[in-house]
Amino acid sequence: MMSEISLDRCYVAGRELQFPAVMGVVNTTPDSFSDGGTLYQSTRLDLDKAFDRCAKMVQEGATILDIGGESTRPGSDPVSVEQELERVIPLVERLARSFDVALSLDTSTPQVMLEGALAGAHIINDVRALQREGALEAACSTDLAVCLMHMQGEPKTMQAQPAYDDVVQDVSGFLNQRIEDCLTAGIDKKRLWIDPGFGFGKTLAHNIELMQNISYFCNGGYPVLVGVSRKSMIGAITGKDVNKRLAGGLALATYALMQGAHIIRTHDVDATMDVVNVVRVLKGEQ
Repeated sequence: MMSEISLDRCYVAGRELQFPAVMGVVNTTPDSFSDGGTLYQSTRLDLDKAFDRCAKMVQEGATILDIGGESTRPGSDPVSVEQELERVIPLVERLARSFDVALSLDTSTPQVMLEGALAGAHIINDVRALQREGALEAACSTDLAVCLMHMQGEPKTMQAQPAYDDVVQDVSGFLNQRIEDCLTAGIDKKRLWIDPGFGFGKTLAHNIELMQNISYFCNGGYPVLVGVSRKSMIGAITGKDVNKRLAGGLALATYALMQGAHIIRTHDVDATMDVVNVVRVLKGEQ
Protein backbone atom coordinates (compact mmCIF):
# COMPACT_ATOMS: atom_id res chain seq x y z
CA MET A 1 0.00 0.00 0.00
CA MET A 2 3.06 2.24 0.02
CA SER A 3 3.04 5.47 -1.98
CA GLU A 4 5.10 8.66 -2.18
CA ILE A 5 1.99 10.83 -1.71
CA SER A 6 2.29 13.68 0.82
CA LEU A 7 -0.25 13.11 3.59
CA ASP A 8 -0.50 16.57 5.15
CA ARG A 9 -2.79 17.67 2.32
CA CYS A 10 -4.21 16.50 -0.98
CA TYR A 11 -5.95 17.86 -4.05
CA VAL A 12 -9.49 16.74 -4.79
CA ALA A 13 -10.98 17.72 -8.13
CA GLY A 14 -8.53 20.61 -8.36
CA ARG A 15 -8.98 21.95 -4.82
CA GLU A 16 -6.57 21.69 -1.90
CA LEU A 17 -7.69 19.87 1.23
CA GLN A 18 -5.59 19.90 4.39
CA PHE A 19 -5.42 17.04 6.88
CA PRO A 20 -6.62 16.16 9.42
CA ALA A 21 -10.06 17.02 8.06
CA VAL A 22 -13.56 16.65 9.45
CA MET A 23 -16.23 15.20 7.16
CA GLY A 24 -19.81 16.01 8.14
CA VAL A 25 -22.41 13.26 7.61
CA VAL A 26 -25.48 14.36 5.62
CA ASN A 27 -27.95 11.49 5.23
CA THR A 28 -30.75 12.45 2.85
CA THR A 29 -32.46 9.14 3.58
CA PRO A 30 -35.59 8.19 5.55
CA ASP A 31 -33.97 5.11 7.11
CA SER A 32 -30.33 5.70 8.09
CA PHE A 33 -29.47 4.21 11.49
CA SER A 34 -28.89 7.46 13.39
CA ASP A 35 -30.56 10.38 11.63
CA GLY A 36 -32.81 8.76 9.05
CA GLY A 37 -35.81 10.91 8.19
CA THR A 38 -34.70 13.98 10.17
CA LEU A 39 -34.41 16.00 6.96
CA TYR A 40 -37.84 14.99 5.69
CA GLN A 41 -41.15 16.83 5.52
CA SER A 42 -43.77 14.09 5.46
CA THR A 43 -42.37 11.63 2.88
CA ARG A 44 -40.25 14.08 0.90
CA LEU A 45 -36.75 15.41 1.51
CA ASP A 46 -36.87 19.01 2.73
CA LEU A 47 -34.11 20.59 0.64
CA ASP A 48 -34.06 23.79 2.70
CA LYS A 49 -33.69 21.82 5.92
CA ALA A 50 -30.89 19.72 4.41
CA PHE A 51 -29.12 22.85 3.19
CA ASP A 52 -29.39 24.45 6.63
CA ARG A 53 -27.91 21.33 8.24
CA CYS A 54 -24.98 21.55 5.84
CA ALA A 55 -24.52 25.27 6.44
CA LYS A 56 -24.31 24.62 10.18
CA MET A 57 -21.65 21.95 9.67
CA VAL A 58 -19.59 24.29 7.49
CA GLN A 59 -19.88 27.02 10.13
CA GLU A 60 -18.68 24.53 12.76
CA GLY A 61 -15.58 23.73 10.73
CA ALA A 62 -16.31 20.81 8.41
CA THR A 63 -14.18 21.01 5.27
CA ILE A 64 -15.97 18.03 3.68
CA LEU A 65 -19.69 17.24 3.50
CA ASP A 66 -20.60 13.60 2.77
CA ILE A 67 -24.02 13.41 1.13
CA GLY A 68 -25.71 10.02 0.96
CA GLY A 69 -29.04 9.05 -0.56
CA GLU A 70 -28.95 5.29 0.11
CA SER A 71 -28.85 3.90 3.63
CA THR A 72 -26.13 1.33 4.30
CA ARG A 73 -27.14 0.50 7.88
CA PRO A 74 -27.19 -3.22 8.73
CA GLY A 75 -30.25 -4.85 7.17
CA SER A 76 -30.95 -2.03 4.70
CA ASP A 77 -32.15 -2.58 1.14
CA PRO A 78 -30.84 -0.82 -1.99
CA VAL A 79 -32.85 2.06 -3.44
CA SER A 80 -33.56 2.82 -7.08
CA VAL A 81 -31.18 4.98 -9.07
CA GLU A 82 -33.95 7.54 -9.54
CA GLN A 83 -34.59 7.80 -5.78
CA GLU A 84 -30.91 8.24 -5.00
CA LEU A 85 -30.46 10.91 -7.67
CA GLU A 86 -33.49 12.84 -6.37
CA ARG A 87 -32.09 12.76 -2.82
CA VAL A 88 -28.55 13.79 -3.70
CA ILE A 89 -28.13 15.90 -6.85
CA PRO A 90 -30.27 18.98 -6.02
CA LEU A 91 -28.50 19.36 -2.68
CA VAL A 92 -25.05 18.97 -4.23
CA GLU A 93 -25.88 21.60 -6.85
CA ARG A 94 -27.07 24.07 -4.23
CA LEU A 95 -24.09 23.48 -1.95
CA ALA A 96 -21.62 23.83 -4.81
CA ARG A 97 -23.06 27.27 -5.54
CA SER A 98 -23.00 28.35 -1.90
CA PHE A 99 -19.90 27.11 -0.05
CA ASP A 100 -16.18 26.69 -0.51
CA VAL A 101 -16.23 23.15 0.85
CA ALA A 102 -15.38 19.71 -0.54
CA LEU A 103 -18.52 17.76 -1.45
CA SER A 104 -18.47 13.99 -1.14
CA LEU A 105 -20.91 11.54 -2.72
CA ASP A 106 -21.65 8.68 -0.32
CA THR A 107 -22.65 6.32 -3.12
CA SER A 108 -21.94 3.08 -4.94
CA THR A 109 -24.10 3.98 -7.95
CA PRO A 110 -22.35 4.88 -11.22
CA GLN A 111 -25.06 7.29 -12.37
CA VAL A 112 -24.87 9.21 -9.10
CA MET A 113 -21.09 9.45 -9.43
CA LEU A 114 -21.36 10.86 -12.94
CA GLU A 115 -24.21 13.28 -12.30
CA GLY A 116 -22.73 14.27 -8.96
CA ALA A 117 -19.45 15.18 -10.64
CA LEU A 118 -21.34 17.41 -13.07
CA ALA A 119 -23.27 18.96 -10.17
CA GLY A 120 -20.07 20.03 -8.42
CA ALA A 121 -18.97 17.13 -6.19
CA HIS A 122 -15.29 16.49 -5.45
CA ILE A 123 -15.14 13.03 -3.82
CA ILE A 124 -16.69 9.59 -4.26
CA ASN A 125 -17.03 7.79 -0.92
CA ASP A 126 -18.00 4.22 -1.81
CA VAL A 127 -18.70 1.57 0.83
CA ARG A 128 -18.44 -1.05 -1.93
CA ALA A 129 -15.04 0.20 -3.14
CA LEU A 130 -16.21 0.65 -6.76
CA GLN A 131 -17.31 -2.99 -7.07
CA ARG A 132 -20.86 -2.29 -8.26
CA GLU A 133 -21.13 -2.85 -12.02
CA GLY A 134 -19.92 0.23 -13.91
CA ALA A 135 -18.68 2.07 -10.79
CA LEU A 136 -14.96 1.74 -11.52
CA GLU A 137 -15.45 3.00 -15.06
CA ALA A 138 -17.62 5.88 -13.85
CA ALA A 139 -15.07 6.97 -11.24
CA CYS A 140 -12.27 6.69 -13.78
CA SER A 141 -14.08 9.04 -16.16
CA THR A 142 -14.19 11.82 -13.54
CA ASP A 143 -11.38 13.67 -11.75
CA LEU A 144 -12.93 13.08 -8.33
CA ALA A 145 -11.05 11.67 -5.35
CA VAL A 146 -12.18 8.15 -4.41
CA CYS A 147 -12.44 6.64 -0.94
CA LEU A 148 -12.31 2.84 -1.09
CA MET A 149 -13.97 1.20 1.91
CA HIS A 150 -13.87 -2.41 3.06
CA MET A 151 -17.18 -4.17 3.64
CA GLN A 152 -17.67 -7.90 4.07
CA GLY A 153 -20.88 -8.81 2.23
CA GLU A 154 -23.74 -6.35 1.60
CA PRO A 155 -25.58 -4.08 4.06
CA LYS A 156 -28.58 -6.43 4.08
CA THR A 157 -26.54 -9.35 5.43
CA MET A 158 -23.12 -7.99 6.46
CA GLN A 159 -23.64 -8.49 10.21
CA ALA A 160 -24.70 -12.14 9.83
CA GLN A 161 -21.71 -13.84 11.48
CA PRO A 162 -18.79 -11.97 9.85
CA ALA A 163 -15.54 -13.96 10.04
CA TYR A 164 -11.88 -13.34 9.16
CA ASP A 165 -8.64 -15.28 9.31
CA ASP A 166 -6.87 -12.07 10.40
CA VAL A 167 -9.07 -8.98 10.24
CA VAL A 168 -6.21 -6.49 9.84
CA GLN A 169 -4.46 -8.45 7.11
CA ASP A 170 -7.72 -9.42 5.37
CA VAL A 171 -8.96 -5.82 5.26
CA SER A 172 -5.55 -4.54 4.18
CA GLY A 173 -5.32 -7.17 1.46
CA PHE A 174 -8.73 -6.23 0.09
CA LEU A 175 -7.87 -2.52 0.04
CA ASN A 176 -4.51 -3.21 -1.61
CA GLN A 177 -6.27 -5.17 -4.35
CA ARG A 178 -8.86 -2.45 -4.93
CA ILE A 179 -6.05 0.15 -5.11
CA GLU A 180 -4.33 -1.96 -7.77
CA ASP A 181 -7.59 -2.32 -9.69
CA CYS A 182 -8.06 1.46 -9.63
CA LEU A 183 -4.51 2.14 -10.76
CA THR A 184 -4.85 -0.39 -13.58
CA ALA A 185 -8.08 1.30 -14.68
CA GLY A 186 -6.26 4.63 -14.91
CA ILE A 187 -7.18 6.37 -11.64
CA ASP A 188 -4.21 8.39 -10.40
CA LYS A 189 -2.89 7.23 -7.00
CA LYS A 190 -3.18 10.80 -5.73
CA ARG A 191 -6.96 10.49 -6.01
CA LEU A 192 -7.23 7.45 -3.73
CA TRP A 193 -8.19 7.26 -0.04
CA ILE A 194 -8.93 4.18 2.08
CA ASP A 195 -11.37 3.30 4.87
CA PRO A 196 -11.19 0.05 6.93
CA GLY A 197 -14.97 0.09 7.21
CA PHE A 198 -15.74 0.04 10.92
CA GLY A 199 -19.08 -1.69 11.49
CA PHE A 200 -19.40 -3.01 7.95
CA GLY A 201 -19.30 -6.79 8.29
CA LYS A 202 -17.35 -6.78 11.55
CA THR A 203 -17.99 -7.92 15.11
CA LEU A 204 -17.10 -5.76 18.08
CA ALA A 205 -13.83 -7.67 18.43
CA HIS A 206 -13.01 -7.05 14.75
CA ASN A 207 -13.72 -3.32 15.11
CA ILE A 208 -11.55 -3.04 18.22
CA GLU A 209 -8.67 -4.88 16.57
CA LEU A 210 -8.88 -2.64 13.52
CA MET A 211 -8.86 0.49 15.68
CA GLN A 212 -5.94 -0.79 17.74
CA ASN A 213 -4.05 -1.21 14.47
CA ILE A 214 -5.24 1.92 12.66
CA SER A 215 -1.65 3.21 12.49
CA TYR A 216 -0.86 0.25 10.20
CA PHE A 217 -3.29 1.65 7.64
CA CYS A 218 -2.26 5.27 8.27
CA ASN A 219 1.37 4.44 7.52
CA GLY A 220 0.50 2.79 4.22
CA GLY A 221 0.83 5.88 2.04
CA TYR A 222 -2.83 6.74 1.39
CA PRO A 223 -5.15 9.07 3.32
CA VAL A 224 -7.24 7.09 5.83
CA LEU A 225 -10.86 7.92 6.60
CA VAL A 226 -12.27 6.76 9.93
CA GLY A 227 -16.04 6.62 10.36
CA VAL A 228 -17.23 5.47 13.79
CA SER A 229 -19.72 8.22 14.68
CA ARG A 230 -22.64 6.86 16.75
CA LYS A 231 -21.95 3.29 15.59
CA SER A 232 -22.99 0.12 17.37
CA MET A 233 -19.44 -0.64 18.54
CA ILE A 234 -19.75 2.39 20.84
CA GLY A 235 -23.10 1.14 22.09
CA ALA A 236 -21.66 -2.31 22.72
CA ILE A 237 -18.84 -0.84 24.81
CA THR A 238 -20.79 1.84 26.69
CA GLY A 239 -24.33 0.47 26.76
CA LYS A 240 -25.61 3.80 25.37
CA ASP A 241 -28.27 4.10 22.68
CA VAL A 242 -27.54 5.74 19.34
CA ASN A 243 -28.20 9.32 20.42
CA LYS A 244 -25.98 9.11 23.52
CA ARG A 245 -22.74 7.97 21.91
CA LEU A 246 -20.98 11.29 21.39
CA ALA A 247 -18.37 10.85 24.13
CA GLY A 248 -17.50 7.35 22.95
CA GLY A 249 -17.21 8.55 19.37
CA LEU A 250 -14.91 11.40 20.38
CA ALA A 251 -12.71 8.97 22.30
CA LEU A 252 -12.34 6.81 19.19
CA ALA A 253 -11.71 9.86 17.00
CA THR A 254 -9.00 11.05 19.39
CA TYR A 255 -7.29 7.67 19.34
CA ALA A 256 -7.48 7.45 15.53
CA LEU A 257 -6.08 10.96 15.07
CA MET A 258 -3.23 10.32 17.49
CA GLN A 259 -2.34 7.26 15.41
CA GLY A 260 -2.34 9.29 12.18
CA ALA A 261 -5.87 9.19 10.73
CA HIS A 262 -6.47 11.86 8.11
CA ILE A 263 -10.26 12.26 7.86
CA ILE A 264 -12.85 11.82 10.62
CA ARG A 265 -16.39 11.25 9.39
CA THR A 266 -18.93 12.42 11.97
CA HIS A 267 -22.48 13.51 12.67
CA ASP A 268 -21.16 15.87 15.37
CA VAL A 269 -18.87 18.37 13.65
CA ASP A 270 -18.47 21.01 16.38
CA ALA A 271 -17.28 18.59 19.08
CA THR A 272 -15.08 16.70 16.62
CA MET A 273 -13.38 19.92 15.54
CA ASP A 274 -12.40 20.45 19.19
CA VAL A 275 -10.79 17.01 19.16
CA VAL A 276 -8.93 17.75 15.93
CA ASN A 277 -7.61 21.07 17.23
CA VAL A 278 -6.44 19.61 20.55
CA VAL A 279 -4.75 16.63 18.87
CA ARG A 280 -2.98 18.90 16.39
CA VAL A 281 -1.51 20.91 19.28
CA LEU A 282 -0.43 17.76 21.12
CA LYS A 283 1.26 16.46 17.97
CA GLY A 284 2.97 19.80 17.31
CA GLU A 285 1.04 20.42 14.11
CA GLN A 286 -0.48 23.77 15.11
